[in-house]
Amino acid sequence: MARNIGIDLGTANTIVYVKGKGIVLREPSVVAIEERTKKVVAVGNEAKLMLGKTPGSIVAMRPLSDGVIAEFDFTTAMLRDFFKKASGTSLFSGPRVVVCVPYGVTEVEKRAVEDVTLEAGAQKVALIEEPIAAAIGSGLKVEDARGSMIVDMGGGTTEVAVTSLGGIVLSKSLRIAGDELDEAIVNYIKKKHNILIGEVTAEMLKKKIGSVHPAVDKGYMEIQGRNLLNGLPAIINVSSAEVREAMHEQIVHIIEAIRSTLENTPPELAADIYDNGIMLAGGGALLGGLDALISYVTGIKVTIAKNPLDSVAIGIGHVIESIGDISDIVQFRNRGSR
Repeated sequence: MARNIGIDLGTANTIVYVKGKGIVLREPSVVAIEERTKKVVAVGNEAKLMLGKTPGSIVAMRPLSDGVIAEFDFTTAMLRDFFKKASGTSLFSGPRVVVCVPYGVTEVEKRAVEDVTLEAGAQKVALIEEPIAAAIGSGLKVEDARGSMIVDMGGGTTEVAVTSLGGIVLSKSLRIAGDELDEAIVNYIKKKHNILIGEVTAEMLKKKIGSVHPAVDKGYMEIQGRNLLNGLPAIINVSSAEVREAMHEQIVHIIEAIRSTLENTPPELAADIYDNGIMLAGGGALLGGLDALISYVTGIKVTIAKNPLDSVAIGIGHVIESIGDISDIVQFRNRGSR
């Protein structure tokens, strides 16, 4: 039996939605490979545990970068594994798959997503723009003639979009998001404390004490790293204020993208957004004080989506579940078609 499956193929995490079942899989977009043979030895949760801890013969890496496919074969292997996990004990023929893509990707990058999904075992594949899926999954009435604004901050990209009548009126796609924040934290700790930490530790700092507004600072967190002066293990305490300072430049770029989008929004739609507010989705929505900062800068109320981490997958799921024949709203490409 063929099934309809939705995939939020993210730089940091991949979420799989199966029609009639909901979200059935949520795992990191990470693969571990044997460097000499290029054989995939672990995928998802198991592979992420290996980040920064693998022996010389094994490399744990992310096959997607900034929201697009960087390693075709490894992304294929990862998706094939996720399809197998999502099928559970039931057997079904190649599924029809709807995959989200960032709004700003090129036709070549879109084609790569289609190719990798078909190669992984899909019978048919269709693409949906990430801002539309995030808006639907956040509860916005995108089909209405009123303007809505969605800010979806994921691992690889931040999507800022104004929607109306089921489409995107204007949008900005920044390749500045969660991964760049983690990298900024690593560089800050290295420069200020002469301590080298890994991306997993940086992500923990961001999630546990990260903030972009002093009013929501969360104190200190003890972390371990390597002292760059003597090469020995070291323990330091890092404050929320330091994490905020580390992320400052990237956050400024995101705020400027939001402000620029608002400045270019047609007056009628801008009035709707002022009334309705801005919807914040993606993992970045959980960053302490981000909603308050956006509201302060724009003068517009900001609402965090009910399930920000799953907004895109829920949006794809809504498309799959609510339409009898989803080919009415998304165009599928069949396996073997060119």
